[in-house]
Amino acid sequence: MAKHGEDTVVRVMREVDRAAFLPSSQRGRAGFDGPIRIGFGQTNSQPRTVANMLRLLDVQPGQRVLDVGSGSGWSTALLGELVGPEGTVIGVERVPELVVRSREALDARGRSWVEVREALPGTLGWPEDGPFDRILVSAEARELPEQLVEQLAVDGRMVIPVRSRMLLVTKDESGIEVSAHGAYLFVPLIEG
Repeated sequence: MAKHGEDTVVRVMREVDRAAFLPSSQRGRAGFDGPIRIGFGQTNSQPRTVANMLRLLDVQPGQRVLDVGSGSGWSTALLGELVGPEGTVIGVERVPELVVRSREALDARGRSWVEVREALPGTLGWPEDGPFDRILVSAEARELPEQLVEQLAVDGRMVIPVRSRMLLVTKDESGIEVSAHGAYLFVPLIEG
């Protein structure tokens, strides 16, 4: 079992209030185990799905993590708790209004090692700050994006939904290995 087993993921999800990352009109639904619309065609993912993704990702203290499609910033905050102050989490989001909202919610938590950046046009992820030990993608790709594989460090792990299948991508000196871990629905990943 990974060092960050179920107990750690559950504990972190209890510590980071989902409601703080939802639009005020949706905060009363924070306990709902389903996706919640946050505007701009985006959702805050189902907690059970987020927990499954975090377990697959196996984030360790002190790691550098990239959160692609950070949306409300909730997953970014969860990752920040998993890496701790000796780690770094960079969330990347394309919708400027969601970037502003998620920054406000994250700032209220006072975690200087966690930030959300507005995605650069034509760029997937944040290559100039790579490679990353872990990459979480919370939007569905049509194919495994080579741009993100290139940003993954050796001995790194990426969790990404591709064509409704949750994939775990691991990278070592000889290349990558991909395994599938169930069927899921996500908003589409904008890759360009």
